[in-house]
Amino acid sequence: MENQHRKIKGYKDLSQENINLINKIKMKSNEVGILINELNENIELDKRWIDIGRTDLQKGFMALVRSVAKPNFF
Repeated sequence: MENQHRKIKGYKDLSQENINLINKIKMKSNEVGILINELNENIELDKRWIDIGRTDLQKGFMALVRSVAKPNFF
């Protein structure tokens, strides 16, 4: 199947180097997600702050991906 991102407005072709960087970011975000899930299992920790940390980290990882992909839309 052809790359679907070519059919979505605002996306561009990425170099192999950029694809590797995005995959590296996504692997690290998965690693952090596993840690957050472990923290969430600890009943002594403040779940509200874990949720805030999760959200802020997700936004940070998305920002890192956008810094590489440089989409040409909002």
